[in-house]
Amino acid sequence: EEAQPSPGLPPFLLAGGAKGHGLRPHLHGRPHPHPHSQYGIVLDAGSSHTSMFIYKWLADKENDTGIVGQHSSCDVHGGGISSYADNPSRAGQSLAECLDQALQEVPKERHVSTPLYLGATAGMRLLNLTSPEASANVLAAVTQTLTQYPFDFRGAHILSGQDEGVFGWVTTNYLLENFIKYGWVGRWFRPRKGTLGAMDLGGASTQITFETASPAEDPANEVQLRLYGQHYRVYTHSFLCYGRDQVLRRLLAGALQTHGFHPCWPRGYSNQVLLGDVYESPCTAAQRPQAFNSSTRVNLSGTSDPALCRSLIMGLFNFSSCRFSRCSFNGIFQPPVAGNFIAFSAFFYTMDFLRTAMGLPVATLQQLEAAVATVCNQTWSEVRPPPRSSRAAPEGPASQHRASLTKIWRTEGIAKALW
Repeated sequence: EEAQPSPGLPPFLLAGGAKGHGLRPHLHGRPHPHPHSQYGIVLDAGSSHTSMFIYKWLADKENDTGIVGQHSSCDVHGGGISSYADNPSRAGQSLAECLDQALQEVPKERHVSTPLYLGATAGMRLLNLTSPEASANVLAAVTQTLTQYPFDFRGAHILSGQDEGVFGWVTTNYLLENFIKYGWVGRWFRPRKGTLGAMDLGGASTQITFETASPAEDPANEVQLRLYGQHYRVYTHSFLCYGRDQVLRRLLAGALQTHGFHPCWPRGYSNQVLLGDVYESPCTAAQRPQAFNSSTRVNLSGTSDPALCRSLIMGLFNFSSCRFSRCSFNGIFQPPVAGNFIAFSAFFYTMDFLRTAMGLPVATLQQLEAAVATVCNQTWSEVRPPPRSSRAAPEGPASQHRASLTKIWRTEGIAKALW
């Protein structure tokens, strides 16, 4: 299953740190006789962009866990904060417009008591791997900006992959009212239904998280939570370098290394590829030539070859090595999955592209595979968007074929590993 992406549960109401993350909230009415509302602000610093979410809740708690609703949101202009590694001060400056909006939307008398938190995800985890100093400088610049506002600043941190996965799962099940629900009689109650597993496809990493009955063979993959008076044992893992943008970068490196053309790009399209852009990421370190000029541009053409594209994608996964009783891929322990899952973030965007822009049915795995085959066999003239105004930048495979690439990756790699 899938759902439209959007914000989630604020971190300071959970175990001391997480990110606003996940799905568009569709919570039911919240009639509750309490005169005072509290606010919280979360900046979700993803690998490709940052979003700010303002939350609002009543002072009461249900079994020591807050009942929260989203008040408003703001998308920060520009890339993710990790993209400002060479000019950290701009990372902080980029947040000012949304923070100014928060000044207007949170009542002035609530400013000093409103928690403000920034959680950065896989883009900053990658930057921290390649340049801890640059990562620290970006966080320092962001902190300098955030502390200039009259809110209760709680910190700017890089979330672990485990945090990202768990809080995505909490967000999903909170918004779907699997933990607690407001009944027609005017009271909160715990619904007698299980939780959904969560699959989150970001720009630099992808997470899978679900409830499990047995202890994990690898303790790093287990988190125990207590929410609304109930205990939950949760399996989670974050696959760094398996987010959409990094997978596309790795495929590009593979195409350069193996073919000299790109089987996942449509036939009739070509583009000049800057080698520095391909190999600057730690995700392409294993594919990086021993000697190359980062300023060199290489002309690469598409061939619309689904079989070769699939082969290129499958090369990103290792299904043979496992020291546990069972693994997903790359030797990572994963217990048997059960029940339903919800997929969001880039999973939604790519599915939505196939369904709405391409007009293809994707309700079942078989339909999804057929849709992928259809799109990936098409030429550039068949998938090219209609002419746009001269002020708009032309689109290329990075946007037009992102859906087919990601969906092949999901059906051939993730689906094989998980199901």
